[in-house]
Amino acid sequence: MATLKMTIDKSNKLSKINKNIYGHFSEHLGRCIYGGIYVGKDSPIPNINGFRKDVVEAFKAIKLPVLRWPGGCFADTYHWMDGIGPLESRKKIVNIHWGGVTEDNSFGTHEFLDFCELVGCDAYVSVNVGSGTIEEAANWVEYMTSANESPMTELRKKNGREEPWKVKFIGIGNENWGCGGNMSAEYYSDVYNQFQCFLRGAEKIACGPNSNDIHWTDVMMNKSSGFGKMQGLSLHYYTIPTGNWGKKGSSTDFEKDEYYASLSRTWYMERILRDQKAVMQRYNDINSKHTVGLVVDEWGIWADVIPGTNPGFLYQQNSMRDAMVAAINLNLFNLNSDRVKMANIAQVVNVLQAIILTEGEKMVKTPTYHVFDMFTGHMEADLVYSSVENKQILDDNYLPAISQSVSVDADGKMHITIANASVDEEFDIDCVMPRAEYTTVSAKVLSGEFNACNTFDAPDAVAPVCYDGVKLDGEKLAIKLPKCSVISIELA
Repeated sequence: MATLKMTIDKSNKLSKINKNIYGHFSEHLGRCIYGGIYVGKDSPIPNINGFRKDVVEAFKAIKLPVLRWPGGCFADTYHWMDGIGPLESRKKIVNIHWGGVTEDNSFGTHEFLDFCELVGCDAYVSVNVGSGTIEEAANWVEYMTSANESPMTELRKKNGREEPWKVKFIGIGNENWGCGGNMSAEYYSDVYNQFQCFLRGAEKIACGPNSNDIHWTDVMMNKSSGFGKMQGLSLHYYTIPTGNWGKKGSSTDFEKDEYYASLSRTWYMERILRDQKAVMQRYNDINSKHTVGLVVDEWGIWADVIPGTNPGFLYQQNSMRDAMVAAINLNLFNLNSDRVKMANIAQVVNVLQAIILTEGEKMVKTPTYHVFDMFTGHMEADLVYSSVENKQILDDNYLPAISQSVSVDADGKMHITIANASVDEEFDIDCVMPRAEYTTVSAKVLSGEFNACNTFDAPDAVAPVCYDGVKLDGEKLAIKLPKCSVISIELA
């Protein structure tokens, strides 16, 4: 068993880890909303005003900080007036992007914002730029957030909501380089500048690059970052197991080589963050006194759908591979929290790398859910310096065995998260923590075969357990790191 050296300097505080890095994404796609979050008040499934009680409790347990809605590609065909008022009078539409199914709009503005209040998370609403108008977007923001007397606030009150909601984030468009209008960066920046003039009362997030598109970011920062016009720039990057969008690979039936290839592609996020930060920093120094945050509002692993399910519903299983994808990304977001201010995994229930799967009355917490649960200690804590000797797993592609991040919270507790991607090798971590004065240590571990997953028949096959493989001795920490595992450690 190899021994790797690690160093932690708790006195070297680098940046605050924004809790919104642990955000989520919900779209009118497949069974994410209907059957996943919302079942209606008359459903036999236990619910609170139509919202699944088990899902609400699961979200609260991981302190879900922010939820993005209604898309995604769906956002740029969504007209919010279709989803307000009495359910029986709401307009039915065809969901052209996801399966061609009928959308009855029974889950609309009131339902989403009431759900956010119930869970205790902030709302991140994406307005329609691709097929919508500035007037439509401005009226929607006024409807949701204004306390003044106006036609929109009167309409809101008529529909049963007296006080405005708190909507913290407004996304102006989605993937406008693709499904949101096939726009060029130059054209979208002009459209964005026009829209943002009329949307007040929330932090504004612009559509950013597809993966590591430097040109898009350069144009947006040059034309739209000054004078407080933009508080965040979004970024989308998905791990495709095979690297082939036409045949992405199975979410359950894959071998070790594909597991490693998937994680190697996940690590590309490290380069994306480095390159995007470099571009953004130039313009923050030149154009504005504030810092535009990087918002990774779609990320995760995208595999082929489960055979026999609607291909437009993007339903896939969730294994220890997904847990490792989540741990690597969340550690990277922590390490880049000087610029990354929000991230939203795609998606929250029953779609892509979901943290929860549902089937009728049954609910399963996936391995990815457990990673989010194990990382909650980092929320609003200070990132501190850490480094670890690493080992490359592959000869021909970049894949470090270890990913890690370390933070210290307001109570002085240290939180360490470490993932070992290797399915072939365990490691001993010999960690030194100069000037650290801790007396107690507790730890949890999530581990299993790389393709192990939770099912409705075996919902706890992959779940974290208390772990005694971490020993504290003054300023030293000895950590036994199992194969294919994620560990969370708390020192007090």
